[in-house]
Amino acid sequence: MGYTIEDMLAGSGKKYHMNMVAGDKGWSNSISWLIMIEDFTVLRNFSGKELAVTTGLGFREEDKLMRLVKLLSQQSAAGLIINTGYYIMEEEIPDDVKAWCSENALPLITVPWDVYLVDMIKDISFRVFTQGSADLQISTALIQAISDPFAKERYVSDLLPYFDLDGSFQVALITTEDLDKMDTVDRKRLEYRIQIYLMNISHNGHFFYYDSNFVLVMNAIEEPVAREIISEFAGRAAARFKDTPVYIGAGSRVNDITNLGTAYRRARAAAEFAMKEKKPLVYFDEIGIYRLLYSVEDKALLEEMYRKPLKPLIDYDIEHNSNYEETLEEYLASNGSVNAVSEKLFIHRNTILYRIRNIKKMLGCELKTPEERLPYQIAFMIREIMP
Repeated sequence: MGYTIEDMLAGSGKKYHMNMVAGDKGWSNSISWLIMIEDFTVLRNFSGKELAVTTGLGFREEDKLMRLVKLLSQQSAAGLIINTGYYIMEEEIPDDVKAWCSENALPLITVPWDVYLVDMIKDISFRVFTQGSADLQISTALIQAISDPFAKERYVSDLLPYFDLDGSFQVALITTEDLDKMDTVDRKRLEYRIQIYLMNISHNGHFFYYDSNFVLVMNAIEEPVAREIISEFAGRAAARFKDTPVYIGAGSRVNDITNLGTAYRRARAAAEFAMKEKKPLVYFDEIGIYRLLYSVEDKALLEEMYRKPLKPLIDYDIEHNSNYEETLEEYLASNGSVNAVSEKLFIHRNTILYRIRNIKKMLGCELKTPEERLPYQIAFMIREIMP
């Protein structure tokens, strides 16, 4: 998850006498860079995950400081460091500002005036750069584990310092409409925003972009905790990504790094289901028979399993501008109740009876037993998931 607020406090907190006065729920926020800010115009240069540093020169009034933290949050900043003791005293930071930062998980950190900011910024920036290089290496290794799990010599050495490779893994895919068509800048900006809202995960997880989806890999996290992380993110995403609806697919929990590919493919299937059904969050293990259908890589086979059993009805409907296919679908969904089909389609009962007799003749099947109905039920399920 990159170099985080937690990493900074652990590695540099004592050295620079850092004190997190608010926003501690944002401890897992990733830092992309540090930027000095003494007026609002600098915010134009923010694209996401920047850690703002200020002496407070331009934000001494409460309303200006409150405006600053709100704008930083809108820009998906990692947090704010205030160099206190001259323009702003730590004890004078307004309670309303601290309360807002805590509510919105924006870390608000102070360092005393005698800290030389140039040294601090240079030190932390180097750590951010170093972790960024490690993140790229980790992402590459995880992709290798997903695509070719048994070529362990290609990824184990890169992952071993960061993961329990024999432990549990769970994958969640996060996507939006036309994510693969976004230009790089917009996609990066969205990626930064997503990472900011993924709370409570840092060293036991990794986030990256792969195959037109954002991928979250969680390692050695108890299942209830993993579900809480995912569901809380889904809630924040629904509230804050109103302009860009986000869909999340969570795969099955697996053990051992060699099964990461299985977790990934199941997460991808759940994400496809979520986007198709316009549901913000879908767990693969909870979608019933669609687990099988969405896991089939051979799309031509699915097409055949839809069209072959229903071909007589499809051809008849095209030729006669009728809706026998829809009638059969409702008939099966209603467990063979003619009255239910009649009410659903607003068609007289006798007309439905006539259609059903014709359908049975055309299919050469009486549709009496579960075994006789199953191929047609599966065909309609396949049609539902087809693009």
